[in-house]
Amino acid sequence: MKRILSALRFLAVLAALVPAAAHAQAPQPPEIAARSYLLFDVTANQLLATKDIDAPVDQASLTKLMTGYLVFDALRSRKISLAQKLPVSPRAWKMPGSRMFIDPKMQVPVGDLIQGMVVQSGNDATIALAEGVGGTVENFVRLMNEQAKALGMNATSYKNPEGLTEPGHTSTARDLSVLATRLMKDFPEYMHYYATKRYSYPGTPTSNSSNRNMLLFRDPTVDGLKTGHTDAAGYCLVATSRREFPGLGQRRLLSIVLGAASENARANESQKLLNWGYTAFDAVKLFDAGQAVATPDIWKGRENQLRIGREEAIVVAIPAGSAGKISTRIARPDPLVAPYTKGQSIGTLEVMLGDQALGKVPLVALEGVEQAGMWGRAWDALRLWIR
Repeated sequence: MKRILSALRFLAVLAALVPAAAHAQAPQPPEIAARSYLLFDVTANQLLATKDIDAPVDQASLTKLMTGYLVFDALRSRKISLAQKLPVSPRAWKMPGSRMFIDPKMQVPVGDLIQGMVVQSGNDATIALAEGVGGTVENFVRLMNEQAKALGMNATSYKNPEGLTEPGHTSTARDLSVLATRLMKDFPEYMHYYATKRYSYPGTPTSNSSNRNMLLFRDPTVDGLKTGHTDAAGYCLVATSRREFPGLGQRRLLSIVLGAASENARANESQKLLNWGYTAFDAVKLFDAGQAVATPDIWKGRENQLRIGREEAIVVAIPAGSAGKISTRIARPDPLVAPYTKGQSIGTLEVMLGDQALGKVPLVALEGVEQAGMWGRAWDALRLWIR
């Protein structure tokens, strides 16, 4: 339930933000040779550029992002462990497409299977993990679809864990951005797998060791996430980059390029999007994590004021050089009457760029305020009556 609520809060922030490219003064993205694409500023929780992001697409091996999500969740809940060895079933061994080249004579540790799935995009490793977590592939696919709904990926349907073409096995660029962002947010301790450049399991071909994500070898700021390719999907790449900016710290962008013409093209188009996003838009930190955006009066409480803000830093992405045009205002209930619990929703911070709405950021109580005693409540009731 906690993870579902977290997903809903994330989607609320995402839905409230207006794509920066929708503003007349926003920079126009470069020409991207792909069926659909998306550039998302993860730090600012803001879309920078889009094309056909709600069009259904074949997922190819981008499917393995959801498989990874469920595997990491099973690790965190101790249903499996990294050192635990899983059998390789005949079904896993016989999988077509990209492979880790494991066979039924092997018992392979979960940690190695994850690298086989992520770095080598091995369909055999993916099936072994699905069977290890779900018992059967069919049950694991059921879990995948349940998790997609819990994350708000309502346009996504899974038919298998590995991404081979199958009728109805589709997603959208928007849904894939939700999944990629939540994967990084929910399981940061496992993200190093997606930055691994080379891996091969003992006894398997070393010629199969290179990560398919070319940007890991070209751009030192790129640290993930996943490639995909089938005839139906074309060449796809979900790429993430993290760069340092003065006064902000690390700023992360996420690019999704779907249906490019070749392996090299998906890397080139993704690099083009990322570089454009970092140069065409500034990221401005409005408030630090946990900093009070406002401290309005609260009535009938043990405290006289309530600190409201967000547990995360509030950052906005704006066209480069336009920081002086930012203004904010708070929309909240008035009066505020105790009790309030920590994390409870308290209105929104409306961000304007000139005379245009840039977005609305939900605000929460940064601390709880209990009700006052009987006399305190009575006194404040009188004050409110004559207010």
